Amino acid sequence: MAEYRENITETIGNTPLVELKGLGDFNGRIFGKCEFFNPCGSVKDRIALYMINEAEKSGKITPETVIIEPTSGNTGIGLAFICASRGYRLMLTMPESMSIERRKLLHMLGAEIVLTEASAGMKGAVQRAEELAEEHKPSFIPQQFNNPANPKAHRETTALEIERDLGEGIDYFVAGVGTGGTITGCSEYLKEKNKEMISVAVEPEGSPVLSGGKPGPHRIQGIGAGFVPDVLNRSVIDRVVKVNEQQAVETAKLLAKKEGILVGISAGANVFASMQVAQEPEAKGKNIVTILCDTGERYISTELFS
Repeated sequence: MAEYRENITETIGNTPLVELKGLGDFNGRIFGKCEFFNPCGSVKDRIALYMINEAEKSGKITPETVIIEPTSGNTGIGLAFICASRGYRLMLTMPESMSIERRKLLHMLGAEIVLTEASAGMKGAVQRAEELAEEHKPSFIPQQFNNPANPKAHRETTALEIERDLGEGIDYFVAGVGTGGTITGCSEYLKEKNKEMISVAVEPEGSPVLSGGKPGPHRIQGIGAGFVPDVLNRSVIDRVVKVNEQQAVETAKLLAKKEGILVGISAGANVFASMQVAQEPEAKGKNIVTILCDTGERYISTELFS
């Protein structure tokens, strides 16, 4: 019997969970959720689909609507391939520090790109998106930083897949905070199933706003927006681990060399934090699940490949 998909968006999700055994000897076991298996190579494909679907259902998008979004890259790529498949015009604002690979991918998918100053971080991209929305009517900003469809995507898909693959033995969930959607949605669902589960947020050492520090520039693309997003449910976070660029990059390289898994810098940060947790005495015999956010091919022009 023939089996096929109606369109490319139907291939989003159901990514594999892989145990990471080659990184060293730890008290706990580390599992990586391979989000680079999504059709455009990142975890953000999930929220892009949910935000567009929810907007269509509520009538916020029509064929004439210009969709505008501030993005560090991966959400833009997710939105771009979905908008391309559905015929929507898409404009994206992003800091000029984002990798050239992301920009070229977005251009290839038909998105219009507006770069903002790197020093202004994601705040600058958000402000420019709001200005563009005033200039282009009708328009719609999905607003990944405060759109409830963002964590909903992870509550209804990512978390369920993790539970399906690992059962009830999920003791720690480790995720970097960009919009906060992944750690919010997954932790809300998984903590309902296991109230003892510990949720660990990962943020850049150079912009430790979750730890009470000041925002600052950093090179871990995709996390550490420089502010606390509205969509982030801080009540589900038990711990925060700070990771610097070198730790994130070296861990991503280690994953490639020891596991044969090619991931980006934010995934390196997640795994570094997971290794820190896994070596603690309390983690003996425990299962630690983390997110491998995107493919390393998106970072060929960066220090990851130096």
